Amino acid sequence: MPAYVIRRLLLLIPMAVGTVIVTFCLLLLIPGDPAAVLLGQDASPEGIASLRSALGLDLPWYQRLLSYFAHLLRGDMGMSIFQNEPVSKIIADRLPATLELAIVSLIIAVAIGMTLGVLAAMRQGSWIDSFAMLFAQLGVSMPVYWLGLLLMLAFAVQLGWLPAVGRGEGIVPSLGDAFTGNLTPLSDSLKHIALPALALAANSAAVISRLVRASMLEVMREDFVRTAYAKGLRRPRVVVRHALRNALLPVLSIIGLRFGALLGGAVLTESIFAWPGLGQLTITAISQRDLPLIQGIVLTFALLFAFVNLIVDLLYAAVDPRIRLG
Repeated sequence: MPAYVIRRLLLLIPMAVGTVIVTFCLLLLIPGDPAAVLLGQDASPEGIASLRSALGLDLPWYQRLLSYFAHLLRGDMGMSIFQNEPVSKIIADRLPATLELAIVSLIIAVAIGMTLGVLAAMRQGSWIDSFAMLFAQLGVSMPVYWLGLLLMLAFAVQLGWLPAVGRGEGIVPSLGDAFTGNLTPLSDSLKHIALPALALAANSAAVISRLVRASMLEVMREDFVRTAYAKGLRRPRVVVRHALRNALLPVLSIIGLRFGALLGGAVLTESIFAWPGLGQLTITAISQRDLPLIQGIVLTFALLFAFVNLIVDLLYAAVDPRIRLG
């Protein structure tokens, strides 16, 4: 197991290098000049040329790429062109909000998807099965920005139960306050994250529910399940301890992939709900042609996705003892 983890961590190096190269090449295709955007429409050509030289944008692309790699080896992601702050500091300030939203959305998606999938498999052909499949169809087909606007209109504008925009205090600090008896910050945090998390989780919950249902139906036809029933075990124990555990392997795979989809969906969700995370920062950086900041955000997303998939691979061995990672 340690050797496997070390190999997977070493594979992050070529993955990060490839991500940087691909992102850098794609950014070269974006129309517009960051220097011209920064100085405004009334800037003179001499001023734009001077700023391009100061930012190093007048260098050949390969020199800029090699310089970026040299700074990355020292742990430096560069300086933001528009915010004039280190990219690593900007990302560190915004990353907790994005991780909080993605993790809460993943928890909601897994809870709803697993529950509906198992119930639909246990009651195949019933109204529960029909409801679960209808939910899955709606969740897959409804765009996150449209669902977000509907949730905002229903629960924030019409009913007034939840705030429409903003984050409030982070959940982790508010949990510390809750242990001291002050529940107000935690309540405020949960109210702020409820709508964006539900909007972001709907698609993943739909995908997970369909996969869990199909996997459970397949496992329930296996011989070991019939043997468990023949031993006189009750249905809840057979479903939870035998069928569900064996049906989890494909579900774990899709959960790891859905985390990447949640990070991508956070770009739209954070913009709709004014959530101060990396998603909203990405929109701003692209509109401003802030190349170092865009590169840093994309690299951060790629590393997070690879790390989550490593955790999923390690969970395989815990769920199924037949799998040995060496």
